[in-house]
This record gives sequence, structure tokens and C-alpha cells, in this order.
Amino acid sequence: MNILILGSGGREHALARKIRQSTLCSTLFIAPGNAGTSTAGENVAIAADDFDRIGSFCIEKKIDLVVVGPETPLVLGIRDYFETHPQLQSILLVGPGKTGAQLEGSKDFSKQFMVRHGVPTAKAKTFTADESNQALSYLDGCQAPIVLKADGLAAGKGVIISSSISEAKQAITEMLVHKKFGEASTKVLIEEFLDGIELSVFVLTDGEHYVVLPEAKDYKRIGDGDTGPNTGGMGAVSPVVFADQAFMKKVETQVIIPTIAGLKKDGIAYKGFIFIGLMNIKGEPYVIEYNARMGDPETEAVMTRIDSDLVALLKACAKGELKDKKIQINPHYAVTVIMASGGYPDHFEKGHVISGLDSAQAHVFHAGTSRKGSQVITNGGRVLAITGNAPTLEGAAQQAYETVNKISWKDAYWRKDISRDLAQIEKNKGI
Repeated sequence: MNILILGSGGREHALARKIRQSTLCSTLFIAPGNAGTSTAGENVAIAADDFDRIGSFCIEKKIDLVVVGPETPLVLGIRDYFETHPQLQSILLVGPGKTGAQLEGSKDFSKQFMVRHGVPTAKAKTFTADESNQALSYLDGCQAPIVLKADGLAAGKGVIISSSISEAKQAITEMLVHKKFGEASTKVLIEEFLDGIELSVFVLTDGEHYVVLPEAKDYKRIGDGDTGPNTGGMGAVSPVVFADQAFMKKVETQVIIPTIAGLKKDGIAYKGFIFIGLMNIKGEPYVIEYNARMGDPETEAVMTRIDSDLVALLKACAKGELKDKKIQINPHYAVTVIMASGGYPDHFEKGHVISGLDSAQAHVFHAGTSRKGSQVITNGGRVLAITGNAPTLEGAAQQAYETVNKISWKDAYWRKDISRDLAQIEKNKGI
């Protein structure tokens, strides 16, 4: 098959590496890709949301399968574009249509969906910019901490957890009135705070049947000990030690099955990934959010644990043939550490030369990189995703950090504690 991956981050590099391993993949393109994806396939200088050029490229190169990595093309309706174009209709595509992508594109849409279909979630109320005074009054009846969520896409940074009501009032004014997150915060959800441990569950579905991929835990905040502002993600671990068989069975029966049944009941055709952000509260799953694609940096951990032919699963998904399909998962641990530009998630510089890439022992997935002649340079906030794999959590973390310490560029930054909390849970449980 001739395959095109859309996107340019660490997720897309991890997908490209895994797809390249398949005997079903004859030619692989990545648009636009990065310095790492160019080692797995051919980069194409087309933006992931430039539908006209993507369509023309697919026709020219006789693409059989399109895998959409990031959320923006999905929310803008790339599937709808393909399905209404006579020359593109026959191309298989992994990713939902515009309506299904609203599970991620609108926090209000997804919250209403969860409530409507009995998916366990936190209580919330939505306010628009015209209702800022009502939002402030509503906060007076809430208990801190309070979660504030921008309704639209905000690159994983549109969530604020306020430790006091006064702090929440200031934050919601910044979001609704001063448009802190631009158009994304023209509507804001005020949500009750759920006190538990987060994890991410990934499902590949054809709208009827599904396979569950390895779960993961990501680390959103910039600083060690989960301090500082939210980021797109500073690391990930898979498997998650507290997500035992009994808990995952609850996730399947209380969350996954009602979600897919809800999509079908609402008449939303869905062929693609569903990322389910969960909170484990005393052994019970509660949904924090849906995403309409794989997570980043979780993908960089999860893909290293899938032993099955990924292309076979993606093809079955796109064709509506996932029934009875199984997925083989490697029991080894994966620990991913993000190496970021100094100053991220705020101001940071690009263009610094990266050294030490040839000395890596772990998997090195490129996120924000590009090539300048023979050199690889930084080209984003999150630059590299380093993934270690080992039979033990400690071993996987050690492998990842040993590689991190061999790679350098000016002002490189990374968290030093990825997986430490899960190691402590293992120790306490005697695992």
C-alpha cells in the first residue's frame, strides 16, 4: 500500500516507524514531517490542513491509505473533504469526520455527549463570553479547586486548575473576556475537580467494533513533581501499574462500549482513534476528555509496545472490518521523556544544533526538529521524545534517561521524574 501520514510531531514519527515495519507498506510519505520522519519515509512539504494540495498529492501518488495524526485536520473536516471528492472517495482514511471530531474540537459537545450516553464524568456547566457575569456568580457556589476548560482546540494547554475561587474568577475573566486562548475560549466549561490518578486509554474503532491499544500515563506540567503550567506533555509511561485487569474491564464496560454505542445512536460514523483521558478515582473510571486521535507523547510509548502489524489494523479500521481483529501487545515497559526547548511552554528559541543523536540507545522520536544541511536543529517547543523499553519500569526509565543525557543542544530542558510516581506505587503494592 502507498500510505500518507499527516503531521509533523513525535506522534507522527512513532507512527511512521511502526507503519514502515509492515509488509503491507510499500511506499510511505509524511506531510510535512520532520527530521526524524525522513528516515522512515519521504517527507512532503505540504501542511497537514492544506486539503487541496493533500488531495492532489494523493491522486498523483496513488495513495491507498491516509493516516491523520493531529487534531486540526480532523476538526476542519478532512474526511468530509475526501468523501465529497469523486477522485478521493475510494482512498482509505483513518480519522473521524468533522462531526465525530467534535468530541475533541468542542469540550461542550463532548460533555453533553458523555451526559447523554451515561459515560461517567465530572459535573460541569458551560458559559459563553456574553455570560461572564453569570460565570462569576456560578463560581460563588463552587468548591475549590476548580477546573476551567476552553471549549475549543488550544494545543493541550486550554485547561486551568484554580486552587481558589478568587483565582478561578480571575482565570475565567482572562479566558472569556480577554480571550486568553483566542477563539478556543469563546466558551468555557467550569468543571468540578476530580481527585484521582490520570491515565489515557486508546481505542481504534470502525464505528461498530474496536481494539484497545496499550494504555499510558502522561505528564502534562512543565516541572518536576507536576508543578508549573500545562504543556502538550512532558513524558509518558506504558503500561500503567494501577490500571489492572479489573479496572480496565470497568473502562471497557462503563466507558468504551457506551462511547461507541453513543456515536452509533447519534448517527455519527466514526473510523479512527478515540483517545480517552481518564481519572481513576478509588478504582472507578471517570472521563476527563476525549481526543479524536492518538495522544502525544503517549504514542511514542504505546507504539513501541505493539507487536501486531499496525497497517493491517488501520486498513481494517478504515474498511469497517475490525470485527474479530486482535492486537498483540508486548509486556515490556515503555518510558518516554520529552526533551524540550528552554523556556517552553512560553517563549523559546529555535535553530539550535542537536548533538549526540548517533549515541542513542533508546528510541529517539523527533517532534520539533528540521534539517539544515547535514545538521539536525531544533524547530519547536517539544523537540525529541526519548523512549526506553525494558522488562521493568526502572529499567525502561534508566534506558531513556541514559540516552537523554547523551543528547544536547543549547538550553535543552527535560523533567527528571518521569515514571517516579508509578515506581512508588509499584513499590507500595509490592509489584
